[in-house]
This record gives sequence, C-alpha cells and structure tokens, in this order.
Amino acid sequence: MNQYVVTSQEVKEALENGKPVVALESTIISHGMPYPKNVETALRVEEIIRENGAVPATIGIIGGVLKAGLTKEEIDYMGKAPDVAKVSRRDIPYIVSMKKDGATTVASTMIIADMAGIKIFATGGIGGVHRGAETTMDISADLEELSATDVAVVCAGAKSILDIGLTLEYLETKGVPVFGYGTKELPAFYTRKSGFPVDYRIDTPEEMAAVLKTKWSLGLHGGALIANPIPENYSMDEAFITKVIEDAVVEANEKGIKGKETTPFLLAKIKEITGGDSLESNIQLVYNNAEVAAKVAVAYSKL
Repeated sequence: MNQYVVTSQEVKEALENGKPVVALESTIISHGMPYPKNVETALRVEEIIRENGAVPATIGIIGGVLKAGLTKEEIDYMGKAPDVAKVSRRDIPYIVSMKKDGATTVASTMIIADMAGIKIFATGGIGGVHRGAETTMDISADLEELSATDVAVVCAGAKSILDIGLTLEYLETKGVPVFGYGTKELPAFYTRKSGFPVDYRIDTPEEMAAVLKTKWSLGLHGGALIANPIPENYSMDEAFITKVIEDAVVEANEKGIKGKETTPFLLAKIKEITGGDSLESNIQLVYNNAEVAAKVAVAYSKL
C-alpha cells in the first residue's frame, strides 16, 4: 500500500504515537466554493482541529498519489488547479494509474483515511438517497462506504436536497448506526431539524469514543454517522429552505440533470436564491463539525 499512499510527516508521527488525528475531504476545496474562499476555509478548518487538540489530515490525490495530510501549498494547489477530478471509490484506480489530480468525496476520503489508519473524519454533509431514487436508483456511494469502512463521520446530517427518510432506511439496512450529537433528531444540513429521529443521542465526546471503540473491538465493521446540528445562529428558516430546494429539484428535472451533476447544480441554485447565505451556513457547519470531530478523536485516542 505504501507505493500508493503517502502520509505527511506530521500525521505519520501522530498516528505512530497514538495521538488524535482527524481526516478532512478535499472536494469542498476543489468543487465546493470559489478560490480563495475555498483555501481559506480549508486552512481554518485545520486550525480549529489543532485548537481542539488533534492533528488535521486533509486528504486528496495529487499526480496519482493518495495523500493523507496535504501541505498548505498542496491545499492551495487543489483550490485553484483547473482539472481536479471529483473522486469516489470507483474513480480511484483510474486517477491513480493515470497520475491525475483528484479531490476526494466522503467515500474516497473514508477509504484513504482507513488505509492511513485514521478513524475520525469531519465533513459538511453526507450524500444519500436522492429524491425519486425509486425510479432513478440514484444513491450516493457514501452510504455503501459507511457500511464497509471503519471510519466515523462527523457531519451536519444529510443535505435536505436528498430523501432523508429513505437515506436513514438505507443506513439501517446496511447496519450503520446514526448518532445525534446533542440531539434526538437528524439535522438537515442547513437546518437543525428534519423531523426524523436518530438511533441514539450522544452528549459528550467520551460517550461517542466509547461507543466507537466498542463497535470496532467487537469486530463490527463499517463506519458510524455522528450527526452534529448546524449552530443555531447560522441555521436557516426551514420552510424557506425547503421551498428553495423543491423549486431547484423541479428545475433540475426539467433540465434533465442527473447523477453526480445533480448535487452541484442544486447547491449552486440554492446559493443563488439565498444570496450566498447558504454558503456562509455551509462554512460555519463545517467549522462546527471539525471542532466536534477533534474532541471525539482526542477522547478516542485516550482509550
């Protein structure tokens, strides 16, 4: 595996010494927001993880090399390089063998984090079952990865552009536990509530770390979803954001937008209609998730 995965010196030393490490994805850098806002956000997320006692490991693919722990220069490169592919599980062999650059999604970040030995990962929101999936079969590879890979994902729930009820049903089928961090209800990314309950409420990093340790010690493979609501003051009005999303979904259908093009289209549309408020909410929830992930990683490293 060493010929494919390069772990930065800082991350390598942290892992060897049992120090807490938090994985971060790079899709948010290359495909999530414009330069230089994307790079500033990525570096701030790393700072937040350090401030809370853990080591950040931003994950990406540069020149076909899987990297766990990007340097500032590499993050800047990922933020402005024009042809960075969006990479999920299926894309990794091609991108690596052709020596291309790739930004990692939730699924591929989990894979590379697992290869490097990192157990905790902070992101914005996960992919899931898309609306109308009963006819399109449009289901994110993130869900399959959560069922297979031993990495816990801290997120602000599932984006409300998805069918949240079906996403939870799918996770249940795959045996993926869904924990609400300080909440009994799954947050819906831009809002703190979705109307759907989580499996268990967890109130401290220590409780969460103990559950993860037990899960993996029992040989129960697969990840766990730690749903952490967006901070109250950045939460958007539920009725308003629901209407925006529904209108955007109708437009996507009318334009024949399908598959992996759907999410970027919907998020761009939401940003346009909300006058950029959705982007600020997105950034703040990522910061919030990074803080919780770092605290869970610290607690986990003590076990």
